[in-house]
Amino acid sequence: MPSVEKILEKMRRQPNGIRPEEAEKVLKAYGYEPVRQKGSHKQYLNEKTGDLTTIKQENPLKKVYVMDILARIGE
Repeated sequence: MPSVEKILEKMRRQPNGIRPEEAEKVLKAYGYEPVRQKGSHKQYLNEKTGDLTTIKQENPLKKVYVMDILARIGE
């Protein structure tokens, strides 16, 4: 699987073609851990900041989820 930096570049360049596994790898690299899954929605929590985000597990992810991840990690 590509490195986090390559995935971030892909997220910036082509936000409509990101797989849920790639998004999870980026979130984990920035301190988010999966805490709950209900159906097709998975929640990730950053213990340090208390930030909770929900990502729908569909392939590929919608652009709105990718842009939200980029905003949360400060990219």
